Amino acid sequence: MESADWVAQVLSNGFILVLGLIAAALVVLFVIDRMQTADAIRRNYPVIGRFRHIFSTLGEFFRQYFFAMDREELPFNRAQREWVSRASSGKGNTVAFGSTRNLNVVGTPIFVNAAFPPLDEQASAAGPMLIGPTARQPFVARSLFNISGMSYGAISKPAVLALSKGAKAARCWLNTGEGGLSAHHLTGGADIVYQIGTAKYGVRTPEGALDDEKLAKMAAHETVRMFEIKLSQGAKPGKGGILPGEKVTPEIAEVRGLEVGQTSYSPNRHVEIDDWEDLLDFVHHVREVTGKPVGIKMVAGAERPFRELFEAITARGADSAPDFITLDGGEGGTGAAPMPLIDLVGMTVREALPMVDDLRSEFGLKERIRLIASGKLVNPGDVAWALAAGADFVTSARGFMFSLGCIQALKCNKNTCPTGITTHDPRFQKGLVVEEKYKRVANYATGLVKEVETISHSVGVREPRQMRRHHVRLVQPNGTSVPFDQLHPVFQEPATT
Repeated sequence: MESADWVAQVLSNGFILVLGLIAAALVVLFVIDRMQTADAIRRNYPVIGRFRHIFSTLGEFFRQYFFAMDREELPFNRAQREWVSRASSGKGNTVAFGSTRNLNVVGTPIFVNAAFPPLDEQASAAGPMLIGPTARQPFVARSLFNISGMSYGAISKPAVLALSKGAKAARCWLNTGEGGLSAHHLTGGADIVYQIGTAKYGVRTPEGALDDEKLAKMAAHETVRMFEIKLSQGAKPGKGGILPGEKVTPEIAEVRGLEVGQTSYSPNRHVEIDDWEDLLDFVHHVREVTGKPVGIKMVAGAERPFRELFEAITARGADSAPDFITLDGGEGGTGAAPMPLIDLVGMTVREALPMVDDLRSEFGLKERIRLIASGKLVNPGDVAWALAAGADFVTSARGFMFSLGCIQALKCNKNTCPTGITTHDPRFQKGLVVEEKYKRVANYATGLVKEVETISHSVGVREPRQMRRHHVRLVQPNGTSVPFDQLHPVFQEPATT
């Protein structure tokens, strides 16, 4: 009995001690909040005001997992992410009961099913396509769906390794992004597109100009198949890339030519390119030095600039043309960019793609210049729409991030990515196991193409690149749909007499 009383007394004293410590902590917080001058809410409502920050921070988490409906969340909703997750795991993507998609949303594409589609044995996959017929070493691209630019630095070493091995398994290409070529890109043996950004990382002189010797050295890698000159990016047109200093490790600093911990700011454009004539000169120079196809990546802001580009090409001759144009939409993603540019600048790929495809046809360059679409195209319907709109290829970055396990934590610019994809913190990187994740990358790429083929067969063609605008209808504000080619008529060659 005495022992029980002693235990009760100890517990009572301990409880009082805990209460005392809590009270003391609250007093300290009260004084700190009242004295600080940065936060008006905490100054006027000490202690209690702290809950506003806590709830705001947790709100993002609760919306994603508890409150947002399957089709509501941005930038990518749960239905989109779940489709990528299932495809990446190699599981079937069949669903039951009915669609959860609201088919009354303006702009929703509805594919026109054929009364008599090709039999299964008559249907086929999209074949390889030649890029850069005039280059000394043209490239025959084997997949219509490929990995868009993600720089080593913006993403981690294990992420690059998994993408490289996965791209090899899926027979698609991997774009380096503007951060230069690392050994990790080459490890998997995938086809590589080397992106030359405005800072020219990996192929620059100390002053930032193009270094032909380094450029030729990059081209000497057999698996480096093409070079992409980046003029602008969907998430930040008119602004160069940003890599926070905490992500600039010794290895990344060596690849890019920076100091360890130095924040990387790329120029907002190539200093030696002032107009379309300069651009075509630059394309020609890179193609001569490398011997490989050279294209450009840019965002559309209006029709006029593209018309001027095609006029300049026509004046010089088709041989002067870039071998491909990667058209990024204003809805494109990034690891770090100012919000006004992310939200407000650049045409969406859904508006720009048919416009640029029409101009390409008008100037007779459809077979000379390949058109690559990019910008939030992560699911089969997105990719099928882009092919019908005129794209020859589609690339995705964030779709492949989801295949690696991205949970859309929106921490890409903070070096605290919980899945190890966009961080260089070993604590988080250990969660990304390359030997497991590369299989998911390959499954996603091949699974998406397979379902795009399913859509193309449904509309009555044998393979995806045979889809045209008349195979798609777009939902209008009144709830009805109209043919895509009625809204965006396909350019027709003028009749000759």
